[in-house]
Amino acid sequence: MATLPSVMAAGAPSSVPAWIHEAAVIVEILAVAIIAVGILAALGRYLQRSVLQRAPGDHYHTLKVTLAKTLLLGLEILVAADVIVTVALEATLESVLILGLLVVIRTFLSWSLVVEIEGHWPWQRPQA
Repeated sequence: MATLPSVMAAGAPSSVPAWIHEAAVIVEILAVAIIAVGILAALGRYLQRSVLQRAPGDHYHTLKVTLAKTLLLGLEILVAADVIVTVALEATLESVLILGLLVVIRTFLSWSLVVEIEGHWPWQRPQA
């Protein structure tokens, strides 16, 4: 199988990098949409249960957990978009280092969100 540069040199359209970039942008838009819709849905449920229905329960904790799960999903999808761009388009040492830094930051954010959801670090066992 021929590599990408040799295929492009053989007359294939050079729109492959543009297509990959557009795919990454679509994945980023999907992540932002998931976060936005998740936040609106969680706030809607919170307002419905706590303000309108005045149902018993810890609605604030449920809101916090739902928001954290939504952000976790959005962060994972954003990391996927960054990987697509870095691996497919910008495979330079600088871009890989920037991707590594972004992954470290997002991993720390994910761990922080897990602490909010579960009440302990991911590597600790839950208390009985």
